[in-house]
Amino acid sequence: MLLFCLWSALSLVVVQGPIDAVQPAGILFVETMGAYLVARCYIRNADDFFNMARMLFWIVALLFPFALLEAMTGRNVLLEFFAAILPSYPDAGNDMRAGLRRAQVVFEHAILFGICAASALALTHLVVGYRIPLFQRWLKTGLVGATALLSLSSAPIAAVAVQAALMMWGALFRKSPYCWRFLWCLFLATYLAIAFGSNQTPIQFYISHFTFDPHTGWHRLLIWEFGSASVLNHPLFGIGFGDWARSSWMSTSVDMFWLLITMRFGIPGGLLLALSFFAVFLGVSFRKGLDERLVAYRTAYLIVMMAFFLVGWTVHYWGTAYLWFIFLLGSGVWLLDVRIDDGGKRQGDRTWRG
Repeated sequence: MLLFCLWSALSLVVVQGPIDAVQPAGILFVETMGAYLVARCYIRNADDFFNMARMLFWIVALLFPFALLEAMTGRNVLLEFFAAILPSYPDAGNDMRAGLRRAQVVFEHAILFGICAASALALTHLVVGYRIPLFQRWLKTGLVGATALLSLSSAPIAAVAVQAALMMWGALFRKSPYCWRFLWCLFLATYLAIAFGSNQTPIQFYISHFTFDPHTGWHRLLIWEFGSASVLNHPLFGIGFGDWARSSWMSTSVDMFWLLITMRFGIPGGLLLALSFFAVFLGVSFRKGLDERLVAYRTAYLIVMMAFFLVGWTVHYWGTAYLWFIFLLGSGVWLLDVRIDDGGKRQGDRTWRG
């Protein structure tokens, strides 16, 4: 993660010059390392992780009535309230879908609201809902899902669908020791089938089929085409925060997080961030010797991060969503050094010892 920040700063210096690179490089460092280290410092054991998940649930539950009101009436009450006190995010002017307005609430855009709300789904069901009455568990999970869906955006809907499918898979085959290995084999078989049996690449297939309407899917395919060409034309340091080559009628927006990072900071930058993600994801995945509670917490964490990874190919994480993604990435690292004999509490933490 630190190498990603350093390479990104170097790329900006090379592409934009030292003077113009200072501010964006500094902001990127604070947003990335700041969010990551806050999670690493304050989430050190299972109880901390539970408290984080519970706080996230209550935040989403608090936003639900305001999101519903905005979807029904088109009026963003919270944003109007905060804008009357201090400068706030402008109204994104979200369009209507299915007779409802896409809820933005207190975020920069409806998509970001939906993504952040959707990230609470698996955490609510498997962490907050661990060993509580079934009705309460599903009620809380349903509330989170409904809140995320009020954004009426394809990315949050896909995030909810991915998490729900993975949780259902885990519930159906929880007694099998090869449950997740078989799923990975299934993913690999699907990937190969698309790669050799379709006229699209697997990424193009995913982009075109996991969007709210055909038009946005088609537009994202063009973004992938021109964006990947930009990566190949500027493979080492990228293009920084400058403009990218595309058709004149296309917007400047790049709705693909993983692609845009590589476009801006070159292949090394994109690779370093991806390696940071998978170093944690795979490390937690192969952690052995966890008890039942920690297995449930690990499953929730991995499901949420998998949803973030997949959805990142159809939307860009910026602002609040980027901070939250990096924070969540760091929030599960405690699972790598947890000790079972002290109930999931960090080794050496005297607070939890009698």
